Amino acid sequence: MKKEKNASTAKAAAVPQPKAKGGAPAALDAKSAAAFSDQVWESSILPALTEYIAIPNKSPAYDPKWQEAGHMDRAVALIEGWCRAQKIPGLTLEVVRLPNRTPVIYMEVPGDSDDTVLLYGHLDKQPEMTGWRSDLGPWKPVREGDKLYGRGGADDGYAAFASLTAIRLLKEQKKKHARLVILIEACEESGSYDLPHYIEALQARIGSPSLVVCLDSGCGNYEQLWATTSLRGLLGGTLKVQVLNEGVHSGDASGVVPSSFRILREILSRVDDVETGKVRIKDLYVDIPKQRKQQAKRAAKTLGNDIFAKFPFVKGGKPMSKDLVELVLNRTWRPTLSVTGVEGMPPISNAGNVLRPFTAVKLSVRIPPGLNAEKAAKKLKKVLEKDPPYGAKVTFEGEHAGPGWNAPALAEWLGASMDGASQAFFGKPSCFMGEGGTIPFMGMLGEKFPEAQFLITGLLGPNSNAHGPNEFLHVPCGKKLTCCVAQVIADHYARAK
Repeated sequence: MKKEKNASTAKAAAVPQPKAKGGAPAALDAKSAAAFSDQVWESSILPALTEYIAIPNKSPAYDPKWQEAGHMDRAVALIEGWCRAQKIPGLTLEVVRLPNRTPVIYMEVPGDSDDTVLLYGHLDKQPEMTGWRSDLGPWKPVREGDKLYGRGGADDGYAAFASLTAIRLLKEQKKKHARLVILIEACEESGSYDLPHYIEALQARIGSPSLVVCLDSGCGNYEQLWATTSLRGLLGGTLKVQVLNEGVHSGDASGVVPSSFRILREILSRVDDVETGKVRIKDLYVDIPKQRKQQAKRAAKTLGNDIFAKFPFVKGGKPMSKDLVELVLNRTWRPTLSVTGVEGMPPISNAGNVLRPFTAVKLSVRIPPGLNAEKAAKKLKKVLEKDPPYGAKVTFEGEHAGPGWNAPALAEWLGASMDGASQAFFGKPSCFMGEGGTIPFMGMLGEKFPEAQFLITGLLGPNSNAHGPNEFLHVPCGKKLTCCVAQVIADHYARAK
């Protein structure tokens, strides 16, 4: 580990420090910043993250009895205790609890101006998921070289730790910054349905940030700073097709009673083409902005086959298109249907020759940024339930809709700062790409603060497998990203000077 540390520090030092507009020196000394981040991550952040990963603090959607279980409170207490121990001058911290809602950790650090930067993360987790390596597990933290395995480390338990470490880095180098607000929620993986209530309750304290830093996104590789330019929205719900009130012998009923599974297949084909996967409902598309197409081309050129090679295909498996740019746009700006769960089917080992009474599946439909999610959800429900074949009982229930988000035009200072930070700490220029997932908070903030600039980034890169088995956090990337956040905050203050 010591050898790796020295190598990374030397690399950071070898990279010419970026210059701000007008030739002013860079905000941070890259060599000492990299060394500081490395030391804090190894001695403090990683031990805390190891404890955090071991806590099964599943989001309320997956653990309705989260209050009784107490895991969320354990995670909050762990992060709260670590943050208080950082002894950042002027730091105030409060765990805010609205009745019958998940808690929020709210922190403030006074600044050298009345301007405000808001840093965001979350501490709730996705459920276990099957398929973990035999020596790994969702609540079993394992450090293996550059990777820390376990659920929630990169998505995004590290956010509070990295945010405060970036602030400590600024204090270490005596760099000025705006007033800083740090908000860590506990409902993001459930769609952040509690968050609007906290934003309203804390509105006067938050103020009007001119920069929002979110550490809940991804990166195309671990070799440069990536900024998320857009996020897809999400439609979800359970589609159920019922043909009988109870199961009957297939030898007696098949050929007379239609299979609920076949009807379900037919209904799903209304949504997407079975051969291409292309969504057929025209109302679920938007026009892709020219700039986003250009950024997709640049991202495709940067990543090459890594766009699809990062996924664990079976031998001979292929992506949905040979065109890399189309793959990027499919993932970020086009709707896609996925079936994520099923009910009504017994396991194969217990499946007799019975015509089952119903088949139900959980649907996840990613929708483009800018699409009206509520209208899209109503359209999807209408398409699924209309004219059920054979008079079957077809319902689409429990549906929820989360909007996507498209970032505002990038300010010149922020683009220069991100590129300079990436060059200083990664040795390569920054890169921009949309993400296929949803961060509801970004849409809320985008509406509330339309003039704010956004740095949406994160550690979810190739093979990190958020929400799936063998999820991991890439440690070296985390250390460098922490430095980049610090530099952007410093440059944000300097932009007005």
